Amino acid sequence: MRILVTDGMDKSAMETLRAAGHEIVEQFYEPDVLGAALKDFDAVVVRSKTKVRANHIDEAKQGKLKLIIRGGVGVDNIDVKYAEENGIAVRNTPRASSQSVAELALGHMFSCARFISVAGSTMREDKWEKKAYGKGIELQGKTLGIVGYGRIGQKLAVMAKAIGMNVIAFDIFHIPRIEAELGVPYVEMDEILSSSDFISVHAPAVDGGALINAENIAKMKDGVCIINTSRGTNVDEAALLEALNSGKVRAAGLDVFAEEPATNKALYSHPMVSCTPHIGAATGEAQKRIGTEIVDIITNFAE
Repeated sequence: MRILVTDGMDKSAMETLRAAGHEIVEQFYEPDVLGAALKDFDAVVVRSKTKVRANHIDEAKQGKLKLIIRGGVGVDNIDVKYAEENGIAVRNTPRASSQSVAELALGHMFSCARFISVAGSTMREDKWEKKAYGKGIELQGKTLGIVGYGRIGQKLAVMAKAIGMNVIAFDIFHIPRIEAELGVPYVEMDEILSSSDFISVHAPAVDGGALINAENIAKMKDGVCIINTSRGTNVDEAALLEALNSGKVRAAGLDVFAEEPATNKALYSHPMVSCTPHIGAATGEAQKRIGTEIVDIITNFAE
């Protein structure tokens, strides 16, 4: 197969594919030329930067393209249904990055609790503001509400319970086996909102507006911390910023934004926001696992 890699991929995985006889081309294409380029490839591997939309598929289906692989969990940057309707398969790597994303979410929780981000930033400005940041809180004994209880949410639950947090979860799917194995009860969304000291979002992008909006923030405890490592559109940024300014929300940990690269400077520069530039899956271990899954997908597809 002739395979296009647009947003990078683990080098050892590419070497494995080349050793199996596949041709690998590493090249990013701007949206206006992506569709024409895809006609010359049997498969394309993308991450979050490349968006494969219906107009690209219309062009690509005139050529060789038969497989789109998203190196990661979410596939909202691909028009999946339209691709499959036109005979192009879409696959992702849902297991590979779960641990990395869950660990980053936990890191943001610590940062929100102990002012790690803002305190470190002020020290780099030669300030010693021990008194200002001496009112942290502990995670132990607090309630963590997880919105979206898939692989990443489950990984976070295990880590949170290990440090003594009480964990509850909301998901549209209830799997009794998981509830029993991990000891984390499913609850309704309103209970997540009213009972949680920390709320961490791990749901795919949804139609119908943000999961965390002004109405839902109003139902939360005063001083709640909100973590989002899922999709930026799951949180209403204007409502979150207003709640941060009023003190309703103590702090937020954000790895994803409505627009990326992030443009909402008032939000990402807020002193009570711990922010990272969409690096949830950006660990060496996760990238190797993603590469291994991609190799397996291509191998099985080629057979």
